[in-house]
Formats: sequence, C-alpha cells, structure tokens
Amino acid sequence: MTFKGWPVEALEFYEGLEADNSKVYWTAHKAVYDNAVRAPMVALLAELEDEFGEGKIFRPNRDIRFSADKSPYKTAIAATFSTGGYVQFSAEGLGAGRGRYMMDAAALDRYRKAVDEDVTGEELLRVIAAVERHGIEVTARDRLKTAPRGYPKDHPRIELLRNKSLFAWRQWPVGPWLGTAAAKKRLADFLRQSEPLADWLDARVGAE
Repeated sequence: MTFKGWPVEALEFYEGLEADNSKVYWTAHKAVYDNAVRAPMVALLAELEDEFGEGKIFRPNRDIRFSADKSPYKTAIAATFSTGGYVQFSAEGLGAGRGRYMMDAAALDRYRKAVDEDVTGEELLRVIAAVERHGIEVTARDRLKTAPRGYPKDHPRIELLRNKSLFAWRQWPVGPWLGTAAAKKRLADFLRQSEPLADWLDARVGAE
C-alpha cells in the first residue's frame, strides 16, 4: 500500500471516539480504524523505514489499571521509529516529536552534567537554536521550579538545568494536506531537522 495520507473518515473516526469512548463505538467502527487510520500509518512507517528505522505502532487500548480516567481507548494513533522519533495522528492533526520525553535518574544526571559543562552546554544552546529556526519547538515535559540540588540558582543555563526531559515537538493542525503524501514529507523533514538535538542527547545522555 502506498501512503496517500489519512482520509476524512480517519478524522471522523477520532471525532466520534472522543464523543463516545466505548467498546460499543469501537466495535461498530473497527473497520474504519483498520482501513482509514491504521493502514495509512503502516504504509507511512514502511516508506520511511530505510531512513529512520523500523516503526512500531502503539496499541489502541489505554492502560487504565492505575488511572482515574477509565476511557478504554486512546484518541490518537501513535508510533515510534527505532532510530528515534515519534509520530501521532488524531482529530487535531499530525504531531511529531524527537528527543527524551522522559529520563531516568541516571540519564538525568548525565544530562545535567553536560548542560553544566561550558563546552557541551553551549553546544546544546546552539543546537536548540538551529532546530528552532525550522519552526520546531524544543521543550520539556516536566521541569523543576528551582535549580536542581548541587547547581547554583544563577547558573547561565539554569532553564535547561531545570528540565527533567528535553525533546523537539511540532504539531500541524488539520488541513487538506493531511489527506495527501505531503504528510510524509512534513514528518520526514521534521525528523531530519530535529536530528542535531537527538545526536546531542545520544552523545551526552546515552541512546534511548
């Protein structure tokens, strides 16, 4: 199957799921999910595999064991690439990310030491600036309210030190392009443009 974008039916599927997140809705529209949502994602990943590695699609069911929200299904389809990178399709459009959405204690310690060191810390600032010039946001999922223990509050890169994660992100709203092969180009461009940040993190923090 050649990737031709996601049809209108895919957007309508997630709009409906947001309104009725139930097994009854899912079962009644399972064929739409398979053909209009999942099949284009499979095709997209296959066409990008040579450059960005094998793609893996997340399961559509939510893990509700420890969640107050008992909605059984995710309202987006998402996948990762083996060389790094994340893609997500939903009723809101297309999203893509690359970097470290979460860091364990050891990785976070290596990240902070690299940010603290002048050569590698300034290098990261240059990398972020280069990535952001493409209209890509470089952000963090969580950050401390103050300096981490052992670092001064007036550190020249205190904003980076406060981060508990670091990744590039871009969200494209719904438009006619989403139903065409242009969606693949936007994703591929994002993955290439955010690669310097991924390379810095791989070198200074460690591979994912």
